[in-house]
Amino acid sequence: MSLATDGAATAGDDLSAAVVGASGFAGGELLRLLDRHPSFVVDRATSREYAGRSVGAVHPNLRGAELRFTDPDDLGPVDVLFAATPHGVAMEHVGAWTDLADLVVDLSADFRLNDPAAYDEWYDGHDAPTYLDEAVYALPELHRDEIAASNPDVLATGGCNATATVLGLYPLVEAGIVDDDTETVVDVKVGSSEGGAGGGVAASHPERSGVVRPYAPTGHRHEAEIEQELGVPVSFTAHAVDMVRGASATCHLSLDEPVRTADCWTAFRDAYDDEPFVRTVAGGSGAYRYPEPKAVAGTNYADVGFEVGHDRMVVFSAIDNLTKGTAGQAVHAANVALGFEETAGLEFQGLHPVGSP
Repeated sequence: MSLATDGAATAGDDLSAAVVGASGFAGGELLRLLDRHPSFVVDRATSREYAGRSVGAVHPNLRGAELRFTDPDDLGPVDVLFAATPHGVAMEHVGAWTDLADLVVDLSADFRLNDPAAYDEWYDGHDAPTYLDEAVYALPELHRDEIAASNPDVLATGGCNATATVLGLYPLVEAGIVDDDTETVVDVKVGSSEGGAGGGVAASHPERSGVVRPYAPTGHRHEAEIEQELGVPVSFTAHAVDMVRGASATCHLSLDEPVRTADCWTAFRDAYDDEPFVRTVAGGSGAYRYPEPKAVAGTNYADVGFEVGHDRMVVFSAIDNLTKGTAGQAVHAANVALGFEETAGLEFQGLHPVGSP
């Protein structure tokens, strides 16, 4: 495995990587993906709670790796630092992290929004607002050129709900089918892993099993991201469902004028034909007529699709919230920023059939 012994030097042209917050679900997903990456060697994985223990003791799929968790206070210089920490941590430490690493890839919400005032409105303010101008929203399908050309100090991955929604609607916004006047209602169903490893009682299996439970019916924080990236207003609601991995967005669009199905296909093809991780799935026959999380579990794919009615349109998008919605997006963006093959470390095709994601 490429998860090195703590502090081991990298070999050849490999880049050293650290994962801060490596004991959580997103941190474990990063370790899984980086383990298969041809150009990274992870020599730091931090956790205050599990410092000194092997990563396989917390992430059983990584049993056999020599790497052990270290205390985050013991971080040393690395080429790339991936931060899988709760909201508020990265903004507190970003100055120190950018001194240690050439590139910081943050998986939290700390640098996703461009405007400090938006953090006052949607969060609890921001402790490092000067970095907001420098950080690049790290969704390659929308910001590949900025990620590759600007040599950013900080990449900020999108939220999983926002990623699913944005990828579903982006082609229609670019084609002018959806604009400021389009009534857009988004409902996202999400798995329990979105709540994190310390998700609390509501995320426990006895409480989560069998539910379709709305949360943040209005004012969900990802709404700010969606509107920032698409430039159109949305009404957003999320539901917790009996699923471990996955985010499934259903976007309802009220149309002032009828839209031709052929024009929608053109919009999606124009946006995604050259994208390695977006697949258009619309109609047809069989059980998988439209996107669903089960078909992308463990992969960095986003499946998108649509159905057109007379005066309305429904857009579907499905991702694995831990991969395309978090860790996979982070690795993809790092690949773009560093000039690696975009698919490096992300080639897993998924499984079929598979149990509950």
